[in-house]
Amino acid sequence: MTRVLVTGFDPFANSASNASEEAVRALSDRVGSSEIITRILPCVFGRSSELLRHAVRDHAPDIVICVGEAGGRSCVSLERYAINRDDARIPDNSGQQPTDRIIVADAPLAVESTLPVKAIVEALQADAVPAELSLSAGSYVCNHVFYTLMHLADATPSIRAAGFVHVPVESTMPTALAVRGIETVIRVTDARGSSDITAVGGRED
Repeated sequence: MTRVLVTGFDPFANSASNASEEAVRALSDRVGSSEIITRILPCVFGRSSELLRHAVRDHAPDIVICVGEAGGRSCVSLERYAINRDDARIPDNSGQQPTDRIIVADAPLAVESTLPVKAIVEALQADAVPAELSLSAGSYVCNHVFYTLMHLADATPSIRAAGFVHVPVESTMPTALAVRGIETVIRVTDARGSSDITAVGGRED
């Protein structure tokens, strides 16, 4: 059985809820043939990545999918690249607001998701879940966790695939639809591992 670790975030910026937390908490403990382990990370630089490392160590997952909330988006966004910079527009939940700070020393500027992102977008759209391929997870705590995850996955051979997914706020996409989207991400990744399809995915914006 494939073991999948799925994480979300707690509310931030004075919000009462976080769509990623709501969706992750609503996941079943089984999706297809996968065992699902969930964790909610704090929206805090450093502490979030520390707890992610602990979860990977404690549960030895085959696949890791981190989920965050993207307020300005209307689709489930499969993030393709994480950047090695913390550059916060607003403070995190502990009051930190780093500017142009390296996340992992002596590591590449950008790293790529190993989720089959184009295959997932295709499957989501076929299931009537609005979805897109995104080239940027921003530079806030979501990207901080994404970059940490990919650096960790690179050093952990047992992780077959890992990456980051953004979901819209609940007023834009109901939790039930976001949950269905995350379940599709899990199923496609379990079936394909890191093997993606060849499809158009470029953007002009």
